Amino acid sequence: MKLSSLWIRDFVDLSVDDRRLAEDLTNVGISVEGISGSGAETVFEMEIGTNRPDAMNHYGVAREAAAIYGMPLKALSGSAAEAAAQSGDADGAAGSRALSKQAGGSQSPLLAKKAKNAAPKAFPTTVDEPHLCPRFSARVIRDTRVKPSPENVVHRLGLLDQRAISNAVDATNYVLWEMGKPTHVFDMDLLEGGRIVVRKARDGETLRTLDGVERKLSSEDLVVCDARKPVGLAGVMGGYDTMITEKTRNIVIESAWWDPGIVRKMARRHGIHTDASHRFERGADFESTVVSCDLVARMILESGGGDLVGDVVDVVSRPMDQAPVVLRLSEVRRILGSGLDSGEIFRLLKRLGFTVIPEGQGGTEEDAQFRVHIPSWRLDVEREIDVIEEIARLHGYDKFENTLPAYRGAVVELPHAAMDGAFRERALALGYNEAVSLTFISHADAERFEAGSGFPAAAKAVGESVDLARLKSGPSQTDPELKSGASHSARGLKSGRSNPAHGSESGASHSALGLESGSPQLTRVLELENPLSEEASVMRTSLAPGMLDMLAWNLNRDVAEVRLFEMGSIYGLSSEGGVEPRRACLGATAAAVRAALPVGGALDVSSDEPAMAVETFRGFKGDVENILAAFGWGYASYDRKTADYFHPGRSARAVMDAIVVAQFGQIHPEVAAGRKLRQEVFLAEFDLEALYQLGPRRVRFRSLDKYPAVERDFSFVFPDDVTFVEMRKVVAELVIAELREFRPVEIFRGGSIGPGKYSALLRARLQSGERTLREDEVAQWSGKIVGAMTELGGVQRV
Repeated sequence: MKLSSLWIRDFVDLSVDDRRLAEDLTNVGISVEGISGSGAETVFEMEIGTNRPDAMNHYGVAREAAAIYGMPLKALSGSAAEAAAQSGDADGAAGSRALSKQAGGSQSPLLAKKAKNAAPKAFPTTVDEPHLCPRFSARVIRDTRVKPSPENVVHRLGLLDQRAISNAVDATNYVLWEMGKPTHVFDMDLLEGGRIVVRKARDGETLRTLDGVERKLSSEDLVVCDARKPVGLAGVMGGYDTMITEKTRNIVIESAWWDPGIVRKMARRHGIHTDASHRFERGADFESTVVSCDLVARMILESGGGDLVGDVVDVVSRPMDQAPVVLRLSEVRRILGSGLDSGEIFRLLKRLGFTVIPEGQGGTEEDAQFRVHIPSWRLDVEREIDVIEEIARLHGYDKFENTLPAYRGAVVELPHAAMDGAFRERALALGYNEAVSLTFISHADAERFEAGSGFPAAAKAVGESVDLARLKSGPSQTDPELKSGASHSARGLKSGRSNPAHGSESGASHSALGLESGSPQLTRVLELENPLSEEASVMRTSLAPGMLDMLAWNLNRDVAEVRLFEMGSIYGLSSEGGVEPRRACLGATAAAVRAALPVGGALDVSSDEPAMAVETFRGFKGDVENILAAFGWGYASYDRKTADYFHPGRSARAVMDAIVVAQFGQIHPEVAAGRKLRQEVFLAEFDLEALYQLGPRRVRFRSLDKYPAVERDFSFVFPDDVTFVEMRKVVAELVIAELREFRPVEIFRGGSIGPGKYSALLRARLQSGERTLREDEVAQWSGKIVGAMTELGGVQRV
């Protein structure tokens, strides 16, 4: 937000220049991000924390400046009085200086002068919801003139990028930026029944707000009404039908304290964000309602004339006294060190507007404590530590000695720290950068990326027949699955080829994230009570949405090769209550995966585009395998039951020891298009709870074999529906003890190979640990392998 340096200086006499003022304000937490203009045109670009609505105005910042430099703070009415003097009402300007900055029904001499001949009449006001509107103040002005505001008011609002409308409306805007209290003005002649009622809206009622939008109300809305209808959405926006126009002669000024929660909910529900709601959502000063009414009234009277009707209306349904805080000197010194004595603490807090009363003085100063009364504008100060923070920031963080807090315990590692480290180490070695996404997602993402998608409550049979990535529609484009453990990635780890597998099927299990001994089943999502937006209204049920957002962010900035990973929790409700299972996610663009493929290491040597798509999938799968290799004892098997947001032919699910530990693959083209991803992206989701059940994989030493190995290659043509799982299974059933390895070397389609078939070059490695193998033995075992492949429907190529 923008604030005027000159306007701030109206309330406190400062000798420092604007740059020094900006630096000192920033050091105490009132951040000045930039300065524009010069002289009387100087404007500060402010970044005020959401917990400091008291500083979102000129008087609040001036209060901070007065505390920093130990200068007196002028009366709140001073600046407005100067504006009145410049507009030609000298009597009013002189008298208005006496307006107290404290609330409680005090009245400026100008207002008293205007009202001295008027009979005291109370404007009828009823508050039906005192817990949501504990204070409502109002004033009535008759026979005024609505016209353009004085030039100095227009100029000051213009510095803040605020458009001048009329003297009455501008008065409310001016007071908002001067003291931070939103007010509203009604055309009194358009208020039916001559009264105001604060109540809950009735279902089906409508209100046309100042922006011209007809809004349908419900019983959850709090509204300001006349005797017949709603005329304003409490704390958010006024009504169109009672707004000030050039024809207005009689005005009702309203200033109330609204419950922050109800304002926040209404603003979100109706999709409105105004300067008023921005402040009321964070908590306004309870004692400012009468003062703000008086300031608006005086500005209208000074510029447009008129008469006050009666005294100020001030309906206080419920006091809002903040409980005092007990401050112990020993606690101050424990947190901040021993550099502050009780006298200095007293002076610092007094400069910030706190009332400090010594009590409980013991035998030593260390036993001293104070009862600290919180000023009405500081709703963020509730506990002793809050008061200590106020002392620290005003004293200056740079003035405290650098000390370490006392700690007698020992550093205790989390139970899964070693396995977290193993996962992170492998991901980094593969070239992935760790990233952190928001823990909030939208309802749409929560439904699309359902928590249990692809992770069933119990694994299917391990070793189920698995097809390679389907590259084109129809069953004729299926490759055989590759041997588990081979990798297509060599970035810092083992090089080799990957294990592609067929992707998701419709009807894939959407049940629990964990298995028999894993995470409990997530049955419901956790919704935020007061979300910042619809896009961040649910606690994430998957890391996938955040990862896709981060990949899209990079792609939109022309970063084509992106590899990221994230480790964190997802959130939900199960039959056992709230749960936060641990998950991990890899994300990579297709360009990044292709760039890391080993040159000349393609398994599918077909020259068409689908072959390249297969190799890209294998490359990403190699990354997944390299990470899984850090856990468990056996190799992973792969099936095709992934979530439906994965590509149906380029995704797989990893199963280790009958536990589903991961699902991965290319994101479905429809999902990618919906998120406007500029290229194909790959995602892998890991169930860390399940992986940690398996434990870390221990390195075992085995001495090298003394005797040479013998390799034999077999070239076969298979139907597309024959997978490598089947080949490996029938070879294993031969029980050849000397068979050390059986894997595919090359796959080819096209040319002389007919449709619906593919050519596979298979390699067997035979070795004995006791002797050199004889040629007749190798020939016998080779014959058995050829026979097994032939039984599967393979035709040997010579």
